[in-house]
Amino acid sequence: MVTELKVKIRNGETETEFSCPTGTGFDSLAHHFGPLSSPILAVKVNGEILPLSGQLEVNALLEPVLLEKQDGSAVYRCSLAFLLAVAAWKLFPDKSLYIGHSLGHSYYYNFLEDQIPEKEAVKKLEEKMRSLVKEDLPIVCRYMAYAEAMETFDRNNQIDTALLLNERSESKVMVNECAGFVDLYIFPLVSRTGLLDVFELMPYENGFLLRFPATGKSQLGPLEDNRHLFSVYNEHKKWGRIVGVHSAGKLNRMISDRTIKEYIQIAEAFQEKKIDEIANQIYEHKDDVRAILIAGPSSSGKTTSAKKLSVSLKVMGIKPISISLDDYYVGTDKTPRDEKGDPDFECLEALDVPYLNQQLLSLLAGQEVTLPVFDFRAGQRRETGGRTIHLDSSTMLIIEGIHGLNDALTPQIKREKKFKLYVSALTQLNLDDHNRISTTDNRFLRRLVRDYQFRGAGAVKTMKMWPSVRRGEEKHIFPFQNRADAVLNSALDYELAVLKVYAEPLLRSVKPGMKEYSETARLLSFLENFAPIPPQYVPGFSILREFIGDSEFMY
Repeated sequence: MVTELKVKIRNGETETEFSCPTGTGFDSLAHHFGPLSSPILAVKVNGEILPLSGQLEVNALLEPVLLEKQDGSAVYRCSLAFLLAVAAWKLFPDKSLYIGHSLGHSYYYNFLEDQIPEKEAVKKLEEKMRSLVKEDLPIVCRYMAYAEAMETFDRNNQIDTALLLNERSESKVMVNECAGFVDLYIFPLVSRTGLLDVFELMPYENGFLLRFPATGKSQLGPLEDNRHLFSVYNEHKKWGRIVGVHSAGKLNRMISDRTIKEYIQIAEAFQEKKIDEIANQIYEHKDDVRAILIAGPSSSGKTTSAKKLSVSLKVMGIKPISISLDDYYVGTDKTPRDEKGDPDFECLEALDVPYLNQQLLSLLAGQEVTLPVFDFRAGQRRETGGRTIHLDSSTMLIIEGIHGLNDALTPQIKREKKFKLYVSALTQLNLDDHNRISTTDNRFLRRLVRDYQFRGAGAVKTMKMWPSVRRGEEKHIFPFQNRADAVLNSALDYELAVLKVYAEPLLRSVKPGMKEYSETARLLSFLENFAPIPPQYVPGFSILREFIGDSEFMY
């Protein structure tokens, strides 16, 4: 048995090497990192993020996970959610606390037994959380026997956690424990409650918000409220409970019971119903609306959503004409540069906005227009050779692009002539009682699979691009969500079980030592919570086909 292990400590460009005994705690090695710009919340061990309460088992490269970084922010958010679960268990042991969805830099919660928790209850929860922070209690990561874990979660009314475990077969289960409360280990948490001093609980709608700082911030910012988005989330959450699939455990049960095909049909039909409702909303304004502007973050399924909406509109006698904003690029040589000096193709100035508006005004005046075609190989736009179109009383334009909700894209077009649609994969499914599924993770897995299927890109390439994609969304899409006339939730609650089939082999190509490995390890661990669904179960008209292939739509 090896009793001495080789350890390399890396902090930025600085590296230190030494030996220490097997079983040495990571927390006892934290001082070797030297002065840090923000608190250390966890540690990367050979690229994998682990809690500071863990121990050395092999020769290792250790790197700090800091609060100011994306990884550290994720650890902080998960730890705050755990702290809230501890406080709720202490104060209301007979109630079931349930995490909902995100809203800006906050998570929405409610108690399943109460439609509207009293403000006093929310106040007591926050006071209890702050008391636990002041006590600076240890948060321990450890294993429990399977039977003991099941008994604990049943006793604590963690119904969906017990169900998630029931669909797995592990002799021992990793858990987090603090002050006698036990929860399933999903992601590393901080080592002590004393590190969790920046948060706020706020009553909201029929529940309350757990507010936390944005990444890179040490204090809370203003609430980013969006009632329209919240109502769509809430509607889908309620629907999930009505049909009996609101958590990964419930989905896995249907897969094992072989009733998943019927559920897929129900999920697809529900989404079709929502598209039809939006088409009806547009039809009510058919005498005014001439342009439907569709926007949403990456991998939201905007293209297929636009095609499905076109079909619904045709049923009502409206003839949609699609226009691609890509054909209005100014060209590589005229595109503004970003902070790195690279062409910023996602900024509004990368589009010829005056030319777009000139053509739209001509169409609204009843004139014929020849659409431009952008040659991506040459990096230039051709203003001849495209389709020649015109508008009449039964036609509408469908314009899809990231700037669709921004009035600066179509400043010369009157507001009543435009209908703005926001499309995003707003996942209503939870892992269990206290752990939500990130919509960003859902979209990334879609993108990962699509990039490989249709663009020949491996996992590393997609992962390297993703931060830039996310920055573009934060800058050009999310600030305009509130301006939408309608929101379409493109998420399908069964899709992660399908994407798993494609994504796992791609993620496994990323090895320890690569910069992207920590995120890869997290996503692989996340996907372990889902039983696979055969891709052939996915209907040919599904939005999911945009990412996995074999769609009945032409792209």
